[in-house]
Amino acid sequence: QVQLVESGGGLVQDGGSLRLSCAASGRTFSGYTMGWFRQAPGKEREFVSLITSAGTLPSYADPVKGRFTISRDNSKNTVYLQMNSLKPEDTAVYYCAASRKYTTITALIDYWGQGTQVTVSS
Repeated sequence: QVQLVESGGGLVQDGGSLRLSCAASGRTFSGYTMGWFRQAPGKEREFVSLITSAGTLPSYADPVKGRFTISRDNSKNTVYLQMNSLKPEDTAVYYCAASRKYTTITALIDYWGQGTQVTVSS
């Protein structure tokens, strides 16, 4: 089992920044691809960003490219999502995800965090 706990969400104005953190415990963190997904009200959960177990091959959904940056620190069992130039359409619950596969498909994710709310006001 891997337990994931997100933090860092909150309310921010249009154009602002937030940094999300996801602390992992349990099985070997460094063996998992880590990612961020989000779910807005009335919408399906969608891929945001992904990074390999070694911290390479960062991948981003088109709506966040150039604004969000994913990183991880395997010594701290933590993955981060730096979000800059936030827009109202980024408002959602953001979920941390761990997978043994490098995948953007929600059905293939092995572990989820409980989510953290990000609200961007216009």
